[in-house]
Amino acid sequence: MYDRNVNDHVDVGSRIDGFIAHILPFCRVLYIDLRPLKHDVENLSFLQGSVLDMPFEDNSVNSISCLHVLEHVGLGRYGDPVDPEGYIRGAKELTRILAVGGTLLISVPTGKERLCFDAHRIFDPNTIRDIFRPLRLLAFHLIDDSGDGIRRDSSFEIARSCEYGCGLYVFGKH
Repeated sequence: MYDRNVNDHVDVGSRIDGFIAHILPFCRVLYIDLRPLKHDVENLSFLQGSVLDMPFEDNSVNSISCLHVLEHVGLGRYGDPVDPEGYIRGAKELTRILAVGGTLLISVPTGKERLCFDAHRIFDPNTIRDIFRPLRLLAFHLIDDSGDGIRRDSSFEIARSCEYGCGLYVFGKH
């Protein structure tokens, strides 16, 4: 983010005490979540909302993140409606609002694809690439089952061998 000179960023549902806290010193963040947020943090604005219905025009947001959110969408765990294709609808909405030339950061559990009911999904990396078409996958990084750090520019084959890895996807719209 810092090296890309991002001044304004939109985040959808990621943890405030993680990624968001790290970018606030150099970037204004509009944070959107289903759950209410009371805060008094410099550079952080809040809007209650859903990844399924984003309050932006088509192609209007240059920098977006949605970290460890899509695996929960549609399961009803956080007050959202039960919808088996909720994660697909969320991906379409993020794709819709991403500006041409913009960047979208996604992270989800990655490995052998399955649903852990009422908790989360674990995705095959191809599923994530496919639901974000026509965006271009710029990078794929992985934290594998060993947890020994980030494997930069990892392969989908290695990701598929994980029981519960963390796939970090960088998409661009061209």
